[in-house]
Amino acid sequence: MDANQISDSAFQIVSFAGDARSRAMEAVSVAKDGNIDMAKSLIDEARELLVEAHHHQTDLISAEANGEDIQFSVLLIHGQDHLMTALTVVDLAEELVDVHARYGK
Repeated sequence: MDANQISDSAFQIVSFAGDARSRAMEAVSVAKDGNIDMAKSLIDEARELLVEAHHHQTDLISAEANGEDIQFSVLLIHGQDHLMTALTVVDLAEELVDVHARYGK
């Protein structure tokens, strides 16, 4: 995996993870307005986006495990940070949607 491929994977991780986080936050917002079905749909979308980000992460991990030299960069670290944050946000958003479904308006 060359430097351009690594950068591309890092950008993809940032993009998919950022979109997942945005969908999760939107889910919380619509759940507060009582639209639980839409909120659950947004959580599902967020999870699908996380899977895409995870595929890029797995490609990098697999390449390194196969002996390829994966050069670390601020961009790659930023991507990993985005992914880990998005995972947490989606999990918490799903819980908040459930709380709104159970106790909301």
